[in-house]
Amino acid sequence: MCKKILFFWALMWATPAFSQMSYIDEARALGAVAGQGLACGSAKYDTFELLARAIILTKSPNDALQDKALRVFTEEKADVFVSKQLDNFADCQNIVNRFDAQDIFKASLYADGTIKMPDGQVLTPRNPYDATMIYDKNSNIRQRAAAIYNKDVSKIKKVEFKDASMQAGRQIKPAGAQTGSQQILTAPKRISRKK
Repeated sequence: MCKKILFFWALMWATPAFSQMSYIDEARALGAVAGQGLACGSAKYDTFELLARAIILTKSPNDALQDKALRVFTEEKADVFVSKQLDNFADCQNIVNRFDAQDIFKASLYADGTIKMPDGQVLTPRNPYDATMIYDKNSNIRQRAAAIYNKDVSKIKKVEFKDASMQAGRQIKPAGAQTGSQQILTAPKRISRKK
């Protein structure tokens, strides 16, 4: 996952390569970078999110691809956010420094959805839209994302493993098991779920 993120990050820095990506791959790359900015708490995250969504909407060739691109963007952002959480936010200071120094922040977004990119390219949407309506700044988005992640983790059911062919004296305790309150489990053969 880390190599995938670094690949997308490199593509974001290399403007010619980034401009030659497919529409869906560009949305995925924007989502990966947004996920890192969100996870690491960049102060420029809201601006990036606004510009990323505007780029996706403005470059959209049709409604079906636009919907797919927005879904891919959101899924990739969530995946990267969870990935950074799982690696205990490793290297976040460097990520924030690189995130905040991106050229995308030099882009100009106009009220009708037209975007002037840092390289001078002007992107005009197929259907003008109100650029102020595409992203609602939410000051606690990082806390909400963490709460959703923690809620999903708490829904994971405990799995019990049993194997009748194991030697009677050899038993395996689940990680963090307490001797009085947890059942001692044996190695796997049959799997059953506890509620």
